[in-house]
Amino acid sequence: MELRKLDRENLIRAYGLDAELLLPWSALNAPFEGAWCVLRPGDASMPHAHHEYEIFIAMTGRAAVTADGERRDFMAGDIVHLRPGVEHQVVNDNDQDFEYYALWWDTEMSHRFLDRDGEVS
Repeated sequence: MELRKLDRENLIRAYGLDAELLLPWSALNAPFEGAWCVLRPGDASMPHAHHEYEIFIAMTGRAAVTADGERRDFMAGDIVHLRPGVEHQVVNDNDQDFEYYALWWDTEMSHRFLDRDGEVS
């Protein structure tokens, strides 16, 4: 078993939130990358779009996610799927931290995964 610990004391401030990139990880051969994200009360992630597919998994708290101008409530247990090219943002208008895990992938990552398949397990 491999265990990677989240370093809550040293999250990095970027794109309007605090985060730690947990994937890629040398112990895991995966076709995706991911980060633990913390949105402090009153914070909003920077609106952006990219070529990767992405999902957000809400872990604690409550926020709102906006995608192409549509705003939806987003709370612990919810999952959001974003297609490439969709401008999106997460907004925490609440008085508690909102934590979520973001995973993203694209065709190139999938090809690298298939090329490495069997090298790392």
